[in-house]
Amino acid sequence: MLFIFQYTKAVISLFPSRTVAFIIGGFPVHWYGIMYLLAFVCAFIILPNIQHYRKLYLTRDEWASVISASVIGVIVGGRLGYVLFYEPQYFAQHPLEILAVWNGGMASHGGFIGVAIALAYICWKMKLDIRKVADVAVIAVAVGLAFGRFGNFINQELYGTVTTLPWGIHIPGVEGLRHPTQIYAIIKDLFIALVCYFHLRYTQPFYRGRTAALFLMLYGVLRFFKEYLMVQDYPLIPILGFPLSREQLLTIPIFLIGALLWVIYNEKEEA
Repeated sequence: MLFIFQYTKAVISLFPSRTVAFIIGGFPVHWYGIMYLLAFVCAFIILPNIQHYRKLYLTRDEWASVISASVIGVIVGGRLGYVLFYEPQYFAQHPLEILAVWNGGMASHGGFIGVAIALAYICWKMKLDIRKVADVAVIAVAVGLAFGRFGNFINQELYGTVTTLPWGIHIPGVEGLRHPTQIYAIIKDLFIALVCYFHLRYTQPFYRGRTAALFLMLYGVLRFFKEYLMVQDYPLIPILGFPLSREQLLTIPIFLIGALLWVIYNEKEEA
């Protein structure tokens, strides 16, 4: 793991900055934007190749429509989630800055809501079973989240608390070695993708929607505990005597929704 960190840092040092990968015609191309692009390209590759596990037979053009709707959902939902969940007072005073997504500020919880709404709409429009689409989509979502966390690692943001572990990373201007929580999150997201893929492929007979429910439960639990290693930018909120971060509070409903859907989606279907 230590070697991977050192190699990645060496490669990144060849580029203009931690946030900008390169500049074209005076326009900076940010690392985080590249990660988003790679995530959507991977989704376009993954989804057509695993759809048959839920008896879906969409063309690549149809998947392009689904992914395009999801892109809008991620960007709009992620940005509005950040605005509403983290900085509502600031953006109430500076509403035009809501559009300045290039300045940073996206919330994964808001992105979840945005994608859910986008999928519901596009499935209704295309007359698709949203449970089946969600079952295959969550694998691409988990891989996409891993790309996003790699963008955080490149930008040296969302780092963890002080650690003495040999793979602790140095953040310029920050005291002590820190937990590479971005890398922990990448491992978490890829683990979720792998578990959901095996559930999608090998669970027979299958229950439409349960792979998506499994994704929500796994994400909720693992994200909740990862937060204990994170540096918190906002005050903790005491709930029943337990101080929780905003991210933990927002993650609890994700797990509960997943558990509820697991119970509700109990209709068997043979492959």
